[in-house]
Amino acid sequence: MHSAWTRTLPVVAVLAAVAVGTTGCSGDSTPSDVASKAASAVQSAGAQLEAAAAEAKKKLDGVKGGADAKSEVRLGTPSKDSDGHSTVPVTVSNTATNAKSFAVQVNFRDTGGNLLDTVVVTISDVAPGATGQGTARSTRSLSGDVQANVGTALRY
Repeated sequence: MHSAWTRTLPVVAVLAAVAVGTTGCSGDSTPSDVASKAASAVQSAGAQLEAAAAEAKKKLDGVKGGADAKSEVRLGTPSKDSDGHSTVPVTVSNTATNAKSFAVQVNFRDTGGNLLDTVVVTISDVAPGATGQGTARSTRSLSGDVQANVGTALRY
């Protein structure tokens, strides 16, 4: 988890620098005010990512007796909803001989591979030999070109 935060920090710092440049042109703030606001934005984004990661871990830790099912998960193409949240279709294939549920951690990343957000999607009661569908939605609005990948997937 720490390495994801370390990789995310440069992206957040760039966004803060853009905010500094944009805000600095307004003429109604001192450089100290602008720097303080930028630092606050970086801290806020980092806190949001840490909270999302903690929530994902909590959900996955709650799955008892789960088996690795990463190979049984396919993600569609990420898009944005009307609120600016990134979404991606999640399809699971149940290769077991009885109905199973799936908990799938979906990581949203920028084109540089930096972690922007993470969520867990639960797809319940998928019949044996069948597929189940769900949608992963980021916890907040994400800007730029967003990619998605499967972090952890459990069948239970």
